[in-house]
Amino acid sequence: MKEIIELSDNIIIIQRNEFLKVKGSIDTNLYYIESGSVRIFVLDEYQEQTIRFGYKKNLIVSLDSFLTGKPSDLFIQAIKKTVIKVVSKQQIEKFLETESNRNLWMKILENLVIQQMEREIDILTNSPKERYERVLKRSPQLFQEIPNRYIANYLRMSAETLSRLKKS
Repeated sequence: MKEIIELSDNIIIIQRNEFLKVKGSIDTNLYYIESGSVRIFVLDEYQEQTIRFGYKKNLIVSLDSFLTGKPSDLFIQAIKKTVIKVVSKQQIEKFLETESNRNLWMKILENLVIQQMEREIDILTNSPKERYERVLKRSPQLFQEIPNRYIANYLRMSAETLSRLKKS
């Protein structure tokens, strides 16, 4: 991943609650979070649904827009002041000219797909307690970086339920 991060020649800072990306926009950048945190969410007619977080040392991307060059339904919003290194799609495409770099890129994409599949299975089949325990085991840093109300939304439970689970 270090090789991809080093491609960046652009750093941006987004303040708390500012948007890096909004629904309907095209975004063909990859982002590396130096500090701070963001949430990635969709907005249905009733409420926001958090689908992912990014915090220090994470790569984030609006993958649908990055791959297709079409508008995305995703929002990316800073939870707190966030410093981000930006890598453009053009920089990635140049990076992918060598086979070893293509292999690295494939591993990153595979990891993203597996994480998303695990999360979908969690939400569809596991109890709130099981979802909480799995996320705690997989990403303990999440609970240090992200406010509980966003974690509860991500886990598809109320903030009160998350609070009870954390106490037990």
